[in-house]
Amino acid sequence: MQTVETLNEGLKRAYTLTITAKDLDARVEKEVATIAPQVKMPGFRPGKVPANLVKKMHGESLQRDALNSSIQEGVQSLIAEKKLRPAMQPSVELDEGFEFGKDAEIKVALEVLPEIAAPSIEGLKLERLTAEVGDAAIDEAAERIAKQQGAFDALPASHKAKTGDTVVIDFVGKVDDVAFDGGTGEGMKVEIGSGSLIPGFEDQLVGVKTGDEKVINVTFPVDYNAENLKGKAATFDIKVTSILDSSKPKVDEDFAKSLGLEGLDKLKELLKGQIEQEHNGLTRTYMKRKLLDQLAAAHDFDVPPSMVEAEFGQIWAQLEHEASHEEDPAAALTEMEKEKDDYRAIAVRRVRLGLLLSEIGQANGVEVSQQEMNRLIMQAAQQYSPQDRERFVQYVRQDPMAAAQLRAPLYEDKVVDFLFEKAEVSDRTVSREELEAAIEAEDDGSPKPHVHGPGCGHDHDHDEKPKAKKAAAKKADKADKAEASDEVAEGGEKKAAPKKAAAKKAETAEDAPAAEKPAKKAAPKKAAAKAE
Repeated sequence: MQTVETLNEGLKRAYTLTITAKDLDARVEKEVATIAPQVKMPGFRPGKVPANLVKKMHGESLQRDALNSSIQEGVQSLIAEKKLRPAMQPSVELDEGFEFGKDAEIKVALEVLPEIAAPSIEGLKLERLTAEVGDAAIDEAAERIAKQQGAFDALPASHKAKTGDTVVIDFVGKVDDVAFDGGTGEGMKVEIGSGSLIPGFEDQLVGVKTGDEKVINVTFPVDYNAENLKGKAATFDIKVTSILDSSKPKVDEDFAKSLGLEGLDKLKELLKGQIEQEHNGLTRTYMKRKLLDQLAAAHDFDVPPSMVEAEFGQIWAQLEHEASHEEDPAAALTEMEKEKDDYRAIAVRRVRLGLLLSEIGQANGVEVSQQEMNRLIMQAAQQYSPQDRERFVQYVRQDPMAAAQLRAPLYEDKVVDFLFEKAEVSDRTVSREELEAAIEAEDDGSPKPHVHGPGCGHDHDHDEKPKAKKAAAKKADKADKAEASDEVAEGGEKKAAPKKAAAKKAETAEDAPAAEKPAKKAAPKKAAAKAE
């Protein structure tokens, strides 16, 4: 096989591989000799079919197999010989004019991972913000549980709704006496005083009785999330179908026992532990962002464009999904387009930081053990039906890229923990509100470091560090995904119109799991041999 380098520019490489017709014929003859003893043909004893007949019967299939295996071996040899570290799967193309019996010319194009100087991990300084769990937080959590456990019994028809009651209504929203899209619904539950609807709506439900019909007059906020309703005066024709008692049980020993616990002390103990876990998660989030900020500031290098495009594609797909759940998807998409460069900068930052964390992990012997990997595989398999779990397990065990993606979040956590141990950490006790505010302050406009998939990134230009707008840093976590269905109430009717535009708590777009460096993971795509 002959190899000619045709491109060596930055991180891009391209080669032409020539597989001679003689080599292909030799591979076919070898395969014929291997399978001939197993071939059966009328008129011949088993294993005695002449090689030329075997070749005549299976020649075309054998030629294709020989070509494909030669291409795969050739690409693997190229990677090994040139000591290449592919960023993504190489592109492998067979010359369109190829015919069996002639030399095969293969074009291989790929991007390689950058050479990263030994990452500097000395001198890291971090502040650990710790929020203690006070009695008030525990009591508040207990009250929330009590409210969830409350019985929603229908009140008498003569009962006049008051603050705290839940009013069930059918409604039709209108602007200038014309019903607007998304403004009609049935059976929506509204708790008076909850502040869940636009200002003034709930107040006008005070005093209504079951069966009442009423016109509610409101003005949509100027920052409402539907462009056609911002600042508009509107009316809602409502009909009260029932009023429910949403009073909650008293939080006491009996209530705790009704939950299957020994008593109130045990309930508070469990709640304290749960809140402590939440605080620990917030503390880690804050420290991790600060850690990655320091790493990003201290390291700069080119990143493979193909990895950036793959990362950007994931970000954009997630944002499009979120936009589809907005009340005005078209307006949301238009806003996204304005900030497309910011999202791309975030993708670059993710890729760069992902590669950096991988380099740090490999240089310092951070590994995911086989036992840990087995546990990850089995946990991931649980999301599949029993009959599909075994197939999923086999798939992950046989596909290096799939295994790398599954391994990525745990690998990142282990690298981050390693760096936490290396850093000089100071402690400061704060309230939960202060801790959350400190995390929110991270969304001040600068793109935050974080990692995902095969890599993670930094700012997109080496000299200029562009700022990513806060709005451009949206990325929904699981809670946000749940909120996406918040605008559809029981029965599936859309209830978006009278609801308050909720400010969703979104993590920065950079907050995503890192992956191990994909070098040695990328397998060349199998080139289909064309027979003419």
